Amino acid sequence: MDRAQLERALEAVFLAAGRVVTIKELLKIFPDANQKELKEALNSLKTFYENRGFVLREVAGGFRFETKEEFAPLLRRLVFGAPPKLSRAALETLAIIAYKQPITKAEIESIRGVDSSGAIKNLMEKGLVKICGRKDVPGKPLLYGTTPKFLEIFGLKDLSELPKMKEIEKMLADE
Repeated sequence: MDRAQLERALEAVFLAAGRVVTIKELLKIFPDANQKELKEALNSLKTFYENRGFVLREVAGGFRFETKEEFAPLLRRLVFGAPPKLSRAALETLAIIAYKQPITKAEIESIRGVDSSGAIKNLMEKGLVKICGRKDVPGKPLLYGTTPKFLEIFGLKDLSELPKMKEIEKMLADE
């Protein structure tokens, strides 16, 4: 398969998948292509779509097509599955887990000052949080962390793309 065919095939895969597709999956789909060829084709597609209505973005350890933010007002008129609705308690809990993971329920509650059982359960049901082990202390409490679905919903490549605390403090100060 030549480069042009590979790029067209990648476009078809991303459109059909409708989700993040990892390099590992792409290597299975295209057994004759190596990782370098795939990355070159992906970079070429990223460049090509920079001036289109959508872009190829690297998110949650893989790639997917996303519409550009400038078209959000138009797209809000569409009726499609919205991201999960989260209560203030769930958002607070999710933020704590995202920034402090892996973290125990007691540590979350220490930061929030209230019981977080319901919020944690809700986040787990929505697939945004998972149990990622046990802390090596007496009682062996569960440790919680975010999932790839969290990265996907929030459009993050990895956790390093979370806003830094200084950025958040500056935004709050500006308001």
